[in-house]
Amino acid sequence: MGRHSLEDFIKSTGERAPGQGVFELEREHLLEVNLNGMVWTKMGSMVAYTGDIRFMREGGLEHGLGKLVKISLAGEGISLIKAEGRGKLYLADKGKKVSVLKLENDSIFVNCNDILAIENSINWDIKMMRKLSGVMDNEVYNVKLEGTGIVAITTHHDPLTFRVTKERPVFTSPSVTVAWSGNLEPEIKTDISLKTLIGKSSGESVQMVFRGEGFVVVQPYEEVYFQAQTEKRVSNVIYT
Repeated sequence: MGRHSLEDFIKSTGERAPGQGVFELEREHLLEVNLNGMVWTKMGSMVAYTGDIRFMREGGLEHGLGKLVKISLAGEGISLIKAEGRGKLYLADKGKKVSVLKLENDSIFVNCNDILAIENSINWDIKMMRKLSGVMDNEVYNVKLEGTGIVAITTHHDPLTFRVTKERPVFTSPSVTVAWSGNLEPEIKTDISLKTLIGKSSGESVQMVFRGEGFVVVQPYEEVYFQAQTEKRVSNVIYT
């Protein structure tokens, strides 16, 4: 392992982001927020900050009674903190890779667990994938982001994005699916023969099916959060 003088170490590990945009990648796994107002951040993601910044949990009825009920049902997966003030804020989430996305009158679904920060100009709402039939014990919650502004999402390692077309549906494992375009409504497909062969549910026996025109983002890592929610056989889902 190489040795550094203190001055060399400070220079080589110092801040690198140009600090011009609201959200800047300070490192692959570290987001710099140039705050002048307010943004929403994932609870527990603050690494450091400079300047005058205050952190507050969202008010009980700040988003209306309907969203309050959804937040309560979704549990800790959608715990967001308001960061207000002026300064530089640094965010990270368990060493996951950060991707900064600019929405221009667009919409995107993101798994609750994979949201790092949301600019205040973006509207967000919680959507629950609810069964039409089957025996799923636990619902899966996602967040729909729409409008114009910047959002930051996280993935374990490099994300892979598939184009979805009418001629080419895409099948993914729920435990690795991170995000998808807001116009798509995935179905849940169960491979009964594979489930019977294995003797229990697995990532292969339960699949998300994306049809239409859009995209879907996956990561090369299974989230434990979703493994527990895909242990039971399910069929189709709708959004409520």
